[in-house]
Amino acid sequence: MNIKEDSFSELLKKESFFLMIKPEKNIYSNTSIRNSFFEELETLVKLGLKNIEISWSNNEYWLDFVSDIKIKYPRINLGSASVVNKQSIKDSLKIGLNFSMMKFWDKDLLNYAKSKNYLLIPGIKNLKDLEEAINLKCNIIKIYPIKSKDSSINILNYKNIDFIAAGGLSINDLKTYKSLGYKAIVIGDKGIKNKKFDPKIREWLKNN
Repeated sequence: MNIKEDSFSELLKKESFFLMIKPEKNIYSNTSIRNSFFEELETLVKLGLKNIEISWSNNEYWLDFVSDIKIKYPRINLGSASVVNKQSIKDSLKIGLNFSMMKFWDKDLLNYAKSKNYLLIPGIKNLKDLEEAINLKCNIIKIYPIKSKDSSINILNYKNIDFIAAGGLSINDLKTYKSLGYKAIVIGDKGIKNKKFDPKIREWLKNN
């Protein structure tokens, strides 16, 4: 597991944000919407997008959709987001994803992922859960939702942990959170505007 965490940490040095995609249900059945999505994604990947996570859905077409992304972009660090149960881990393993991120802290789910030698990044917002995650040898931790995290959490006290900030963030927040010591941020809902990726993400990739 440490090897997987180490390689993941290396990826954080190359690009410091994750684009989280929440597929609309009609993307599975509407060819036009699906093609438009892949055209948009293609542009970002060509500009150097490295990290993508797809919000897990208990939908029969989710596996096919995420598999298509993996096949089209084998070099992308691709994972699943908002995982909440064993099925979401099983689905992620079936596709061969690199990682998953929890929505909220779930010790049993973490132990299940570890038993499968799979990298599951915990979602933490209070100090008690953070300390429990660190005791369970988690070296990459997502603070979520970042705007309501426990004020007693000072990430600078944990030198060997890679922290990721998530929850209501946009590409405009990247510089701020990097300056606070976070290795990366997750861009979710604010990464999509009018069903298209935020053009500021394209600008950032062009300039970096």
